[in-house]
Amino acid sequence: MPGAPLTPHRTALIVVDVQRDFCEGGSLAVAGGAAVAAGVSDLLAGGQSYNLIVATRDWHVDPGPHFARPGSTPDFVDTWPVHCVAGSKGADWHPSLRLPVGTTVISKGEREAAFSGFEGRTDDGIPLAEFLRGQGVDSVDVVGIATTYCVQATALDAVRHGLSARVLTDLTADVDPAATPATLATLRQAGVETAISDQAGRQFGPGA
Repeated sequence: MPGAPLTPHRTALIVVDVQRDFCEGGSLAVAGGAAVAAGVSDLLAGGQSYNLIVATRDWHVDPGPHFARPGSTPDFVDTWPVHCVAGSKGADWHPSLRLPVGTTVISKGEREAAFSGFEGRTDDGIPLAEFLRGQGVDSVDVVGIATTYCVQATALDAVRHGLSARVLTDLTADVDPAATPATLATLRQAGVETAISDQAGRQFGPGA
């Protein structure tokens, strides 16, 4: 008896927080952020056949204690410098990031800290996991800023939501590059693949 027909895989690229404030010159700058912006643009221009492009952004309105109080020193664990305030220049995409028409924007952190893109929602208020399910996506490539924070959190949540996940390591930048190897090891232990961007066309995930 013939088996059921195979369901085509659908892969989304999740571009994490490639915003001015997280790149050189921003209020919470990560060295290499501008290079990530340019590299992601090159990837998108290179004909990679993603079924969906998603871009997450910090979009802080009143995130409470996530921002250090005026006059106090951020501890970079629970409190951070003011960054990516909704509607501000710092919350804009880095100018080297060229997102295609039709990119779905996911905003997160309006009124609380939010690291994972899966804590965010579309402009219509749909949570990222629900949105991806509705689009039939079963695997994601994750790129962006910063490796040990929002990239890691997003990739781990992707796996928790039943998706195959892969981080393209050359298209990420980390706050502390010395922490990156341990972060990548944690991701691999959780079932997240790691690769470089010239492998982005390679099938992965279920049935790969």
